[in-house]
Amino acid sequence: MAHDPDLRKQLRRSYVVDRQPLKAAAALLDISYSTARSWKEQALERGDDWDRARQAEDVGDGGVKALTRLVLEEFIPLFKTTVAAIQGDKLDAVEKAEAISRLADAYAKTVKASGAVDPAIAKLAWGMDVIKLLVKFCMEHFPQHQAALVEIIEPFGEELATEFG
Repeated sequence: MAHDPDLRKQLRRSYVVDRQPLKAAAALLDISYSTARSWKEQALERGDDWDRARQAEDVGDGGVKALTRLVLEEFIPLFKTTVAAIQGDKLDAVEKAEAISRLADAYAKTVKASGAVDPAIAKLAWGMDVIKLLVKFCMEHFPQHQAALVEIIEPFGEELATEFG
């Protein structure tokens, strides 16, 4: 049975742009699933990878960017809670310094990974790298000031997020 040439384009659009499963897209256009699969395979043979196009569409619509922001939004409260716990009296100065160093490292890595998606996040990652270096420097050269550093790092981290976020 011959199909309207525009039907392939509609199928592709439904699958790639509208994010319909191939079976649902075929049903919406009143074509068989096997025909839809065949058209998708033929397109791939011609170099038109519908799955890759679908992923690119996600990125272009902010899918990855939105996911990255969500990850950071979930991470930041954990960061703050951990800093508050570190400020408690249960750890000695060396343990506090080690914990804040690890926390700064985790935060910097999270933000840096996100920076590939969002330039504003890349700036924030750079700032967090500076904080990480500062914490390491203070641990090595000014261990007597670690408690003050812990007290300063949290509000300064928030300032960085406001400035670059």
